[in-house]
Amino acid sequence: MLYRTLGRTGERVSAIGLGGFHIAQQGLSEDESVLVCTAIDRGITFRDNSWDYNGGRSEVLMGKALKDGYRSKVFLMTKIDGRTRQLAQQQIETPLERLQTDHIDLVQHHEIIRFDDPDRVFAEGEAMEAAIDAKKAGKIRFIGFTGHKDPHIHFDSTAKHPDWLGGDTPGVQELAPPGA
Repeated sequence: MLYRTLGRTGERVSAIGLGGFHIAQQGLSEDESVLVCTAIDRGITFRDNSWDYNGGRSEVLMGKALKDGYRSKVFLMTKIDGRTRQLAQQQIETPLERLQTDHIDLVQHHEIIRFDDPDRVFAEGEAMEAAIDAKKAGKIRFIGFTGHKDPHIHFDSTAKHPDWLGGDTPGVQELAPPGA
């Protein structure tokens, strides 16, 4: 299996990941753990999920599969799209329960698709602060962003919020290396 360092985190993850969306979507039996555990046994260590995939069922099934020591063998990522503190807190806490874990390795603010999304995520007292609080509490290890459908939105985000996106803010670490 090919492994790569994930941005500036220092974490080595498999270049191939197993996404939770398809686990619950394909109509597989409740014993998807065989698929998840076989992938881990074969070296696929990166797990992708989202709090809303298949109404939460994807995280529930992933959590069942990661029992018996398998959780410690993976880098577990999930995504949130809450733009307010309250929604972000809920979307961080709920996956912890569903995934049956005390921490998530990476929580990504997802669906940054409108030019005002970064302003809403970074608004004082809102979603980013909830994520930082969860990181300080040990519930998440890294904070990231995903879902930029237009590169101009990404560039606009970094121009408006260089202190948050540059990796120098306590609690936030940029995942992509410069120029990536």
